[in-house]
Amino acid sequence: MSNKKPLKRQLIITEDGSHTLHIPELNEHYHSIHGAIQESNHIFIKSGLDYFTDLEPINILEVGFGTGLNAFLTCIEAQKRGIKINYTSIEKYPLTAQEIEKLNYSDGFDEEYKIQFQQIHKAQWSAYKKINKNFRLCKIETDLINFTPDSKYNLIYFDAFGPDIQPKLWTENIFHQLYNCMNDNGVLVTYSAKGQVRRNMQVAGFTVERLPGPPGKREMLRALKQLTIDN
Repeated sequence: MSNKKPLKRQLIITEDGSHTLHIPELNEHYHSIHGAIQESNHIFIKSGLDYFTDLEPINILEVGFGTGLNAFLTCIEAQKRGIKINYTSIEKYPLTAQEIEKLNYSDGFDEEYKIQFQQIHKAQWSAYKKINKNFRLCKIETDLINFTPDSKYNLIYFDAFGPDIQPKLWTENIFHQLYNCMNDNGVLVTYSAKGQVRRNMQVAGFTVERLPGPPGKREMLRALKQLTIDN
């Protein structure tokens, strides 16, 4: 673990009323200021999870646990749809209990989901925790460079800070590492649509498509590890 002190984070409200965090020193937000929940739903649920219509269980790797929003929305979908999901998420700088307590993502949900949101954050690190009958979570306190996968994934939520902030996480080598830990016909989704990111994914072996982005963003990327059949 790094002993480097985490940067200061400020809680702000985005345009859809949901919270995000802002790091003034980097001028970087954890989510879109146009709406944190609607961004996560658009990129990771609608463009990622919805890609799989008849696969179970679905093994998901999230790069950047952050506020736990993506995990929470996926947990809800697993229960609503009755599909088994094994969810692994890595995070180098976990939030404090005080920061988590202020997040409003579970506001407006039934008490059952509010409890599940709390369980997601209270879950022990580096161990699987059953959040509901369909959703198992394992959080790992590390960064992607030092992460060693112990399974193959069908879906990757690539939610690291942007290429300008964390350029080491958007390289050909990183995407090659992710390609190798995915099952055939696996999918990687991310908010970034930068040309260099797309090219790095392609060099790593992915077939990459540009999709319409969430409000406030024109495009996003979805990368496919397509099954190859030898002649």
